[in-house]
Amino acid sequence: MAGDDDLTLMIRAAWLYHVAGLNQAETAERLGTTRARVNRLLAEAREAGHVTVVVDDRLAGALPLEDALAARFGLSFCHVTPPTGLCGEAGERAAFRAVGLAAANMLRRELARRPDLTIGVAWGRTLEEMSRHVLGVSAPRARFVALMGSLSASAAANPFEVVHNLARRTGAEGIFLPVPFVADSAADREMLLSQRLVAQAFAVARSSDIAFISVGELTETALIRQRNMISAHDLARLRAAGAVADTTGRFFAGDGTLVADEIVGRMLAVDLSQVKGRIVLLAAGRAKKEAAMAVMRSGLAAGAILDGDLAEAIAAGGAGDAGGAAGGKAQS
Repeated sequence: MAGDDDLTLMIRAAWLYHVAGLNQAETAERLGTTRARVNRLLAEAREAGHVTVVVDDRLAGALPLEDALAARFGLSFCHVTPPTGLCGEAGERAAFRAVGLAAANMLRRELARRPDLTIGVAWGRTLEEMSRHVLGVSAPRARFVALMGSLSASAAANPFEVVHNLARRTGAEGIFLPVPFVADSAADREMLLSQRLVAQAFAVARSSDIAFISVGELTETALIRQRNMISAHDLARLRAAGAVADTTGRFFAGDGTLVADEIVGRMLAVDLSQVKGRIVLLAAGRAKKEAAMAVMRSGLAAGAILDGDLAEAIAAGGAGDAGGAAGGKAQS
């Protein structure tokens, strides 16, 4: 099959370039193709997750910023990737990739210490990037579990795909919440939650030793709106009530307090305040500034992984935040 031939060529190009140390011209000569095609194959290998980059960016000079943000928001840790200074779509892609890589590196370290972890995961582009960069890890005793309903009309960046990728790449068990993220009514939600398999999956999710979540900025461009999980009317109502951020079926005002709304009674997601282990917030892109600050102020997250440009934007916003206790969780 042509597809198989293309994949073989991609992997060979990646091996010759990254492992054997050949440059692009030498790789092209070895493969009997052009340098331009080798460049394209290497880019496709990274995008497909066949090549992962591990950079020890703990020495990248962000420690003062990390410490300042951790103290400001009451976090037990804050990891900041190096800023790129890029704007627009290129900056957004770089931010998601950087946070995803940093989260994948953290996940590797956690699994090296405890190969039998139960790891909860939400959804979103940062989680998708994390799942694509976890390579070279064998953790057959670990479990990855979705924190929210996994049935969706779109596979892009949803919890099913994130859990599936992580489980496939590590050899771990993958557990999904076999329900939609948003039920048609509160009664439908209660009926779905009463099913034995659903109740068991929720129990596993609540037992997570560590959970990775992302945050939405709750605008028309937010993923939750783009995927039509909430309507334009829902969005307008939530914004009018003061909501600026969402994560795993909960909505937050700028000061970190939860915003009550009827749609919350239809969400099928784990209450993060009931999760046993640490919660790590992943946030990427300057557009997430207000939303990331709201979730960090809530006290739900024990720590955060932020891209450098977002972190600098948050730091420039001034101090004075009374975030939750270090490692604490907001009560619903």
